[in-house]
Amino acid sequence: MTSEFRNEIINSTPLLDFENRYVHKSGEIVWLSWTSQPIEDKQLVFAIAKDITHKKHLENERNLLLEKTSRRNQDLKQFSFTASHDLRSPVNNLMSIMELLHTIPNQDNEIIELHDILKNAITNLRITLDNHVDILKETQSSIVQKEKINLKTTLEKVCQSISSLIIKSKSEINSDFSAFAEVRFNQANLESIFLNLISNSIKYARPGIAPLIKFSTRIKGNKRQLCVEDNGLGFDAENLGDKIFGISEQSNDNPNSKGVGLYLVYNHVINMGGKIEVESKINQGTNFIITFKIQ
Repeated sequence: MTSEFRNEIINSTPLLDFENRYVHKSGEIVWLSWTSQPIEDKQLVFAIAKDITHKKHLENERNLLLEKTSRRNQDLKQFSFTASHDLRSPVNNLMSIMELLHTIPNQDNEIIELHDILKNAITNLRITLDNHVDILKETQSSIVQKEKINLKTTLEKVCQSISSLIIKSKSEINSDFSAFAEVRFNQANLESIFLNLISNSIKYARPGIAPLIKFSTRIKGNKRQLCVEDNGLGFDAENLGDKIFGISEQSNDNPNSKGVGLYLVYNHVINMGGKIEVESKINQGTNFIITFKIQ
């Protein structure tokens, strides 16, 4: 290829940003970018070469990283599909057991109430798994269904599905959706975002302090934003930054943390064309800010 471009220069065709590589006397591969201008009447060629070896190394590293990320995303998607699909059978079995328990006579009111709570939790889990299977199928075809979703209704549904966790942790969840009450989003994705953010706030609560989680909406310029703020342990957001959303990343030394929740939250938001930011300081809580795509 180099010889072909050399012939074009000889035939008075300028050469712009042509890249080729050479073997240095040290054995190292060196990349050069050439810009050449022939002067036909003087039978001269003026050429400038720029060493772009470092740029090529960066491009190669970027391509390897993109390939690795793509492969990891595909593996995670396949795992999610398999897990969501395979878990439906034991969940259905649990539902059948609950139906049988309801037929047992002479149960006191407390037992009946516990049965109802457990049945609702299993029902919501089955619906969530079905939704995840559907959304993964849609993602495979690069089409994710969007619809108008009520934020308050979605929050109530998620809170009901983990009511025992909220009660046990003595968490208080407040909401103010007065700035805007609805968004165009994917229902399963939004429920997953709420579920993971609430679970994280409870998981990373400060010892001896009941979790306080606040959901609110605001309009900043032409941006519609959802804020989810807690009073938990927090972390050094200035140093950790967007790494908090990386898979297997942990902001705290919690042995129960797998680093998947915030990775899913990030991808749900980004895949819907939105943006997510985080503000946090150690022992001063965390505030997640989700900016929705302008419709």
